[in-house]
Amino acid sequence: MLTEEQMQMLGEQVVEVLRNIYDPEIPVNIYDLGLIYDLRVSEEGEVEIEMTLTSPNCPVAETLPVEVEEQVKALDVVTNVRVNITFDPPWNKDMMSEEAKLELGIF
Repeated sequence: MLTEEQMQMLGEQVVEVLRNIYDPEIPVNIYDLGLIYDLRVSEEGEVEIEMTLTSPNCPVAETLPVEVEEQVKALDVVTNVRVNITFDPPWNKDMMSEEAKLELGIF
């Protein structure tokens, strides 16, 4: 069982992992791109991620969720990872972090 502090630390580690996964079409990581809608960590070390793609026809629709799951699962204390894909609400450029918008020249 993880303590509240350990759950918070694990959540931060998961965010760091997500910041190292890039969308192949847009040179920004999926976290700053705004593709991660929700992230939950349980006391048992289970991680649930709700995410979207830039479009339903995204060429990495099959592989990106698997990559997210595998990379998060590689963290030591993670016991299970579930990645849920949603298109509600649909992704748009307003969901990007300020840093991502600056990097891409979107103001």
